[in-house]
Amino acid sequence: MDSTPSTTTANPAKDDPIPINNPADISVIVVYFVVVLAVGIWAMVRTSRGTVGGFFLAGRSMVWWPIGASLFASNIGSGHFVGLAGTAAAGGIVIGGFEWNALVMVVVLGWLFVPIYVKAGVVTMPEYLRKRFGGDRIRIYLSVLSLLLYVFTKISADMFSGAIFIQQAMKINIYIAIVMLLLITALYTVTGGLAAVIYTDTLQTIIMLVGSFILMGFAFHEVGGYDAFVAKYKLAIPTEIDNNGTIIDAKCYTPREDAFHLFRDPITGDMPWPGLIFGLSISALWYWCTDQVIVQRCLSAKNMSHVKAGCILCGYLKLLPMFLMVFPGMISRILYTNEIACVVPSKCQEYCQTPVGCTNIAYPTMVIKLMPDGLRGLMLSVMLASLMSSLTSIFNSASTLFTMDIYTKIRRKASEKELMIVGRIFILFLIGVSIAWVPILQSAQSGQLFDYIQSVTSYLGPPIAAVFFLAVFVKRVNEPGAFWGLIIGLLIGLSRMITEFAYGTGSCVNPSNCPKIICGVHYLYFAIILFTTTAIIVLAVSFMTKPIPDVHLYRLCWSLRNRKEEREDLDANDWIAEETEDDDYEEAVKEKSCFRKAYNWFCGFDDQKAPKLSEEEKKALESKMTDTSEVPLWRNVVNINGIILLAVAVFCHGYFA
Repeated sequence: MDSTPSTTTANPAKDDPIPINNPADISVIVVYFVVVLAVGIWAMVRTSRGTVGGFFLAGRSMVWWPIGASLFASNIGSGHFVGLAGTAAAGGIVIGGFEWNALVMVVVLGWLFVPIYVKAGVVTMPEYLRKRFGGDRIRIYLSVLSLLLYVFTKISADMFSGAIFIQQAMKINIYIAIVMLLLITALYTVTGGLAAVIYTDTLQTIIMLVGSFILMGFAFHEVGGYDAFVAKYKLAIPTEIDNNGTIIDAKCYTPREDAFHLFRDPITGDMPWPGLIFGLSISALWYWCTDQVIVQRCLSAKNMSHVKAGCILCGYLKLLPMFLMVFPGMISRILYTNEIACVVPSKCQEYCQTPVGCTNIAYPTMVIKLMPDGLRGLMLSVMLASLMSSLTSIFNSASTLFTMDIYTKIRRKASEKELMIVGRIFILFLIGVSIAWVPILQSAQSGQLFDYIQSVTSYLGPPIAAVFFLAVFVKRVNEPGAFWGLIIGLLIGLSRMITEFAYGTGSCVNPSNCPKIICGVHYLYFAIILFTTTAIIVLAVSFMTKPIPDVHLYRLCWSLRNRKEEREDLDANDWIAEETEDDDYEEAVKEKSCFRKAYNWFCGFDDQKAPKLSEEEKKALESKMTDTSEVPLWRNVVNINGIILLAVAVFCHGYFA
């Protein structure tokens, strides 16, 4: 089959000024939204949202398959469809290695980290560090840094990538597109709590997979099969290379020789293989094992077997992005070479309103130009699904962090209703900050969104990964060591990040003049350096200061995980909210108007005051929430599946190495 993009003129509707402007596409999108809202309302009605535990942890009642689907959907945002496909169009399959690294990390999460978090009886990751080290400063520091990372890497990137797709599909202003998406997304996050988010995530996962499998089929059919795809990618060279009379260097627009290799040269490679194995694993340790968005899903599970099975399901689903996003992104370059692989800044500005490159529109362009009416509407729904599933997860987890770790410090006597209202208001604040960051995103990392996300993660994530890793596995680590490791690690990471953005990351045509000693170190190598430096500081300061007695560490680190003795929490009195006669109870006793009752139901506020528990009942509830026991049969089943998943990860890396 001919590789020229004949499909662009085959259907007159595809050249319409507004590509998605027909009854079939619009009907599919409307049906999609009706189904999603119905699932969200169903989850609201059937789950407990009137308590912090019900709203933030779904009452510890979730089973393995929605957890696995929600882990996958929370991770795969529209940033993946736009970012993975775009970076693959520019550099080949190596970006798929970022997805396959997760096959190992979900096993580390389910088998090593979650048992410690469950035994510790925590809701948030900063709360774990507070129990492990004592004091307020680490908990508050981590909460603030996590919220910054959400803004810089997750919320703004997902909003931007979703808006790129809608901008391409509907030809509307990117900021109008962002506001439309946020209004719908915030609605069921604010009202539904974690259970609604997890159930809608499960629906989103099914829609994402069906839609992207269909597009993959169209893409491979159009390019002529896998062998033709490999041959034609190497010939996907743009013809527009004259930049105001200057011919651009061929290395800027010619596909890489190692485009189909996962492991690349450690010195000259765009993704050096030691960085891909070790540097990426450090960033992934932060993301998969210590990040609130991911861990919160695991903490909502019924028991440890459901946690592990959910992690395994997520691992198998993470095999798919290479085939559903990376390969189609490369095929898009073959079919629409001049647009996707553009190098002349004026031409790029014309195609995608960004002079540094147009690889970010690889996936949206293929959807709009390749798919028939109706299916294009389905694919827009897929992009909305991936965007909304990621944003809902992040909004829920970010409001948890702010409410439980920062606001309770400011307002120790806050009622449960007040905490839930504050969490919802904080979501609106996050949205505003994220929109303001979008313009910086547009020009970073040569316009390759996924590279931008990974680079920021490599500058800010490794100190957190080092402290959590040492907190769980090295009993001798103490609060001064962890605090100074975090602070110095953050300063080193910020110095690299600020310098890079100040000079600009540049492009092949207009390289950045950032000093080689700073920006010349690949961000994956920088992650290794930063992790190692932080770990050395943490250990050095810890060994120079007093150790924490074991009585404070029972069930908080790996070597003491099975101790049955009573643990004395460090600074236990610091964070106890005083029990007050809740003023809301007086209000609840009075007869309410119909409007007030409807408002309370919509927001999940209970009309009755929760019953007071006796000490025995409190201990029984705590014992249930911190239980990590497993039925031997299911423990063996999930353990065997974990080993199989690791073997699959090794095979995939070896086959494409």
